[in-house]
Amino acid sequence: MAGHSKWKNIQNRKNAQDSKRGKVFQKLAKEIYVAAKQGGPDPELNPSLRLVVDKSKAANMPNDNIQRAIDKEVGNQDSENYEEIIYEGYGPGGTAVMVMCLTDNKNRTASNVRLAFNKHSGNLGESGCVSYMFDRKGYLVIDREDHEIDEDEMLMQVLEAGGEDLETMEEVFEIYTDPESFMEVKNSLEEAGFSFVTAEITMVPQTIAELNEEQAVKMEKMLDMLEDDDDVQDVHHNFDNH
Repeated sequence: MAGHSKWKNIQNRKNAQDSKRGKVFQKLAKEIYVAAKQGGPDPELNPSLRLVVDKSKAANMPNDNIQRAIDKEVGNQDSENYEEIIYEGYGPGGTAVMVMCLTDNKNRTASNVRLAFNKHSGNLGESGCVSYMFDRKGYLVIDREDHEIDEDEMLMQVLEAGGEDLETMEEVFEIYTDPESFMEVKNSLEEAGFSFVTAEITMVPQTIAELNEEQAVKMEKMLDMLEDDDDVQDVHHNFDNH
């Protein structure tokens, strides 16, 4: 992980998505609905729901929108069924890409994802073709402006909380954890007074793909097309786009 900042990639993609805030909220609402349906509508008793609610708040989703998504599940026990599907493939220049979807129509989703790959010099692959190139990790980001603490002190806090790794950027601290201990680390750091701009379980690439300018443009267009799809929740890749 050293030398690679997931945060910079997130920021670059976020800047590209700011004009699509309504679509971002729509996708988060779907995630909230599914989490509530699977584990119940109380975030205190449903860790998956609490995580999605925290993620939604970090994205500045209004509390009313969050509550509506939870209430929708309560009032519609059987009306909507979403299936979680992960597509894997190769983007321009052989980049590894994982596309996480929530869909009520697998044929539509598969067709749209395949089109996005094919249109931008990519290839949709078999299940497992690139997932081995990623590690599932808990990921926490702390804004350094909000907390007056130096790198050595922060590292001690992270290790005491049970975190695995700390990356220090100019604006933020990036913290990586084992996914099984993610909530424990998050809760421990919250009790120590820290707040997060991002808190999620994510996929972290083991290596980074270097692309030339033409390939990078195609990759950005492919990511835009995938992220614009209503069925696509997240796209993980090993392209360094900062």
